[in-house]
Amino acid sequence: MAVRLHTKIGVVPDDDRLASSPDAVLVHEPAIGATFRSKGGLYAIVTASEGDGRTHEATAFVAEEIDRQYYYDESAGISICLEKAIRAAGKRLTHRRDAHGLAEGSVGVVVAVIRERELYVATAGQGDAYLARQGRFLTLPAVDRGRGLPTDGELHVDVWRGEFLVGDTLLLASPEMTARLGTEELRRSITSLHPDSAARHLHHQLVADGGSSSDAILVIEATEVPATRIERTLVPVKAAEPLAGAPDTSPIPLADTVAAGASAARGGAQRVGAAGATALTGLVGGILGLLPRRRTAYRRVTPRAARWSAQQRAATGLLGILGIVLLAGLAIWLFSGGLGGDGRRITTANQGEAALADARSKIDQVFGGGADLVTADPKRALTLLQGAWAKLGEAEKNGVLAGELTPLREQVTAGLDRLYFVVRTNATTVATLRKLSPTADLAGLVRGPDGAAYTIDRSTHAVIRVDVAKKTALVVVRQGDGGGSGVGDPWILAVGGPDLVIIDHNDAVWRWRPSDKAGHGTLAQLQVRGKVTWGNDIRDIGTYVRNFDAGLYNLYVVDPSSRQILRYAPAADGSGYPSDPTGYLATASDVSGYEQLFIDGDIYALQSGTVTRLVNGRPDDFAPAPPPDDADLRPGHSYGLMTAAAEQRAGRLYVYDSLHSRIIAFDKETGELIEQYIAADGTPAFADIRGMYLVEGATGKPSTIVWAGPDRLFTTVLRPAPAPGSTASPRPSGTPRASGTPRPSGTPRPRSTARATARPSPAP
Repeated sequence: MAVRLHTKIGVVPDDDRLASSPDAVLVHEPAIGATFRSKGGLYAIVTASEGDGRTHEATAFVAEEIDRQYYYDESAGISICLEKAIRAAGKRLTHRRDAHGLAEGSVGVVVAVIRERELYVATAGQGDAYLARQGRFLTLPAVDRGRGLPTDGELHVDVWRGEFLVGDTLLLASPEMTARLGTEELRRSITSLHPDSAARHLHHQLVADGGSSSDAILVIEATEVPATRIERTLVPVKAAEPLAGAPDTSPIPLADTVAAGASAARGGAQRVGAAGATALTGLVGGILGLLPRRRTAYRRVTPRAARWSAQQRAATGLLGILGIVLLAGLAIWLFSGGLGGDGRRITTANQGEAALADARSKIDQVFGGGADLVTADPKRALTLLQGAWAKLGEAEKNGVLAGELTPLREQVTAGLDRLYFVVRTNATTVATLRKLSPTADLAGLVRGPDGAAYTIDRSTHAVIRVDVAKKTALVVVRQGDGGGSGVGDPWILAVGGPDLVIIDHNDAVWRWRPSDKAGHGTLAQLQVRGKVTWGNDIRDIGTYVRNFDAGLYNLYVVDPSSRQILRYAPAADGSGYPSDPTGYLATASDVSGYEQLFIDGDIYALQSGTVTRLVNGRPDDFAPAPPPDDADLRPGHSYGLMTAAAEQRAGRLYVYDSLHSRIIAFDKETGELIEQYIAADGTPAFADIRGMYLVEGATGKPSTIVWAGPDRLFTTVLRPAPAPGSTASPRPSGTPRASGTPRPSGTPRPRSTARATARPSPAP
């Protein structure tokens, strides 16, 4: 029976690998039979001793290039094509060296090709290949490998060729794997374990030994698979059978003819006699069947032992049923409280009714008899309503039905919202972007230098301009626009003086400057130089205008890798940022939790639970007050976005709380909570907000928040929504509260007058 070679692959899943590893692993076994028979399977590791996310991008790029070049090239044999593929990948990496920040020779390549029983192994730079065969552990290839990639000179590539037999195991490993574990541990693992188990075991050993960077490993074992095709055995054809040849036409002898006739006559007579006998027997049987007959009676006798056994089984079954019923009743009795169950139920019911009565009494003291204690005595009303809320929760735990609790909770909520400065507002739809992009998925929102709203549509990789007044939308920048290779996938937006600043996923900085009010403008790339590379972990960017007319503004980048807010100074001609950045923070710190920056001379950094104000690189004593309803109506908070007035330490800071779909207004100077905004019934809720900005109202007029949902833009005027059927004008946002309005417990009081009027800090 024929036998063919089959490979078992052992590789560590990406989710289990070290997050700091820059290595790439490639396994390509073509699905097309002709390609697999001519080129074989390609297996490779691309390794680097150290690096960051950019180094991992470089190793993945090399692996993809080797794979593409090898299978594309049909001009020569496997050895030559393999060598050409590695050199081509090395040349392309050399051209991109500056983009990845790689040192010369820092990337090593180990590539193996298996075709039938042929094995080819090629190396360049760091990386190890071992072959385990019949107890021996061989290093492939055993010659000087030269320098790795990238290199300005000629790349040295070694190609080893040999056999790959059933039972052989090939190991490709990073140099750190070999240095930390040793060849004996590698040999023992791959010869005693399944390839997948061996790869996982060695990786766990590397992590336990303190390995923290290079961890690539690939184990390939050769096994045999029997062929399933069985050839059909040829059977010779006898001469007497049809198709064996020409029929026999020789004359038949007379004796044979006579004998055949006699035999036929005898057979006919026998068949006639048998038919007559059968007919006679059937006739007699039919007559007898018509005669009457008596049924045969059988006497059944049951032994006494059988009767006793049946009675015993019936009695046992009846006792079993009675036992099950008894146990079920006992369990129900125990679970219902046993001997004291009724007493406990009565006690629980009494406690629930008492808590409900207490809550009703407190609510009546606030609102009973047409009174409104919230207005007359806010401090006492706050104490009573908070106590009523706690008693309603106690009543619910003790079994009071929701139908009784719901109307009381609504009364308490309405009263506490008035004391907690909750304003219910309306929202108006500005533009539905699904008309422009059927799969719109918005990210970010800024107010452009021309007053229009600008957002990113991640589904079409474009920047969209929305004229809020005219309610029209227009795509102004698409991926690929601009000079050179064009704009990459837009990522982050900011506004700097007369420019809309765009950061794409290639870490390129672009500016789009509007030229008219119709949405036309010019696009140019800003050159950002320096030794610091951003990577894909930057959190946000911000700008601070130094000269509006000249289009000069500082650029701030939140870079967790540098543990800094990087500050870039503009060139005098506004063409970019030619110098190395400086760290804005006085002390390098963890900035991975910073979600957004707002710069008005100070820098406000938003985190999920608070807002930090940075002055001259250091946090000051600013802290937004905790929401007053944190202990009852709306426990907890999660801040996701912020916007504020443009003037330094003046006006309000608005923060979006995604946990309770609300916008909270704080005083920019003191951190005091001023108001909370929640969508009124029947109006779009503040849910899944992707970006927002503030349009300050004129003197005596309310401000407006422009915000983006997943596929449309809204505006919300920060004032109470009119009650149904009411024509009275509500108090606009920003109007001072009445002097008698109390501050809820937990909300800090304003700081001293001297602190509130202190001179603002200098520009960052």
